[in-house]
Amino acid sequence: MPLPLIGPQIQLRLLQESDAAALVAAAADGELWNLPFTVVPSALTVDACIETALKGYRAGTVLPLVTEMKAGGQVIGATRFWKIDRINRKVEIGHTWIAASWQRSFVNTEAKYLMLRYAFEELRCVRVQFQTDEINAKSRAAILRLGAQQEGIIRHERIMPDGRKRNSVRFSIIDDEWAAVKSNLEARLQRQA
Repeated sequence: MPLPLIGPQIQLRLLQESDAAALVAAAADGELWNLPFTVVPSALTVDACIETALKGYRAGTVLPLVTEMKAGGQVIGATRFWKIDRINRKVEIGHTWIAASWQRSFVNTEAKYLMLRYAFEELRCVRVQFQTDEINAKSRAAILRLGAQQEGIIRHERIMPDGRKRNSVRFSIIDDEWAAVKSNLEARLQRQA
């Protein structure tokens, strides 16, 4: 795995146990742990979140990444490849969150570009999927802006920490679409530079 994945302004590197404090500080920008539609680590949950991610990494089903600024190395979020299926050459990108002050900036576009390029061009994936909570309108719009296609709603896909039964919206990009998606993302990154 050629880590970190390095872009013009950010890099995605492997999550480490020592990232706990930096992740909590990034999540504090917006108190993201209070969001009802996702799970973002707080000071109380960060150690368990990191251990779960690293357990998946050791099993080969998860690649947990920290999002950081190239200049200065400030941690501003996290993301991961998960549901890694090497036989069927597919993967899901998820568990993505970005500190509030970096949302709706170049960060998500650049991170997803790096991840999608790695998935399609290095892993030779035929499918990359995304899921988000049905009630998370900002995330749904962001995934559509990437060029992903909405496939449907999976009812009661998971139970959230507060006990709510979450319906998840599934999206995907397939290998036949990658060239057009890549071109669009590169154009967006040029405009955001």
